[in-house]
Amino acid sequence: MGKLLSGKAAIITGANQGLGLEIAKTYVLAGADVMLCARNAAMLEQALADLLKLAEPGQKILIKACDVSNNADVEALVSETIEKLSRCHILVNNAGIYGPKGEIENVDWTEWVKAIEINVFGSILMCRAVLPSFKAQGYGKVIQLSGGGATNPMPRMTAYAVSKAAIVRFAESLAEEVRGTGIDVNAIAPGALNTRMLDEVLEAGPEKVGKVFYERSLKQKESGGTALERGAALALFLASPASDGITAKLISAVWDNWEQWPEYLDKLSTSDVYTLRRIAGRDRGCDWGDK
Repeated sequence: MGKLLSGKAAIITGANQGLGLEIAKTYVLAGADVMLCARNAAMLEQALADLLKLAEPGQKILIKACDVSNNADVEALVSETIEKLSRCHILVNNAGIYGPKGEIENVDWTEWVKAIEINVFGSILMCRAVLPSFKAQGYGKVIQLSGGGATNPMPRMTAYAVSKAAIVRFAESLAEEVRGTGIDVNAIAPGALNTRMLDEVLEAGPEKVGKVFYERSLKQKESGGTALERGAALALFLASPASDGITAKLISAVWDNWEQWPEYLDKLSTSDVYTLRRIAGRDRGCDWGDK
């Protein structure tokens, strides 16, 4: 792997396991200095030990326990990153949870709100904290992790679905807000991953998550799901200079030919392809529903 991120510094949230850790490994191999955060400090220590084995001499890998839904934690994380790494170029908002599972009138409301706080407020707080530095240096990459909830209904998992749709629209809006400043903001749909979140669904059972979703999750578990490496590869592309100018997009790691997108930068910049949009009747050949 070429050192695509040599000289760059990245913050990766939720980086002690699963896709977050895989992205961290990919970034370290690509030459980046990284700050990893998560709520579980013990798992962060293990992640640090694993990543140090991959690092080159002089490469910096830092860890910090952090609850991204807590503004004080977020401010301290970003401040320490800039202090110890001298800069920050890349933010990967990977931290997220499913939240409560079950019918909306029966789930624990406190848990439902907490999922929104982590998945939505956490990503927004991280963006707020890094943007002054990004704007001052005229460069930055925000990479937001999305999920199936952004583009499809997810009954019995409403907190997750609502949060993912909300954060993708925030990323798209933020991209327009900072357009022309050298900051790119994109969201990743990494595919169906076999991580702890899948195990949560299977443990909850069909009574809480619904028979259809449970059976689909069971098949995913048996098949192995989408490789973590695919989502990490897209996260590397979006962090690298190769993606400069690609912004305000929701990108599928599995289904989109994103490797070729730099060749079509003009078309991407002037079109609403790969964004969240309303589907009108005319888009489906219905001549009765709209003008």
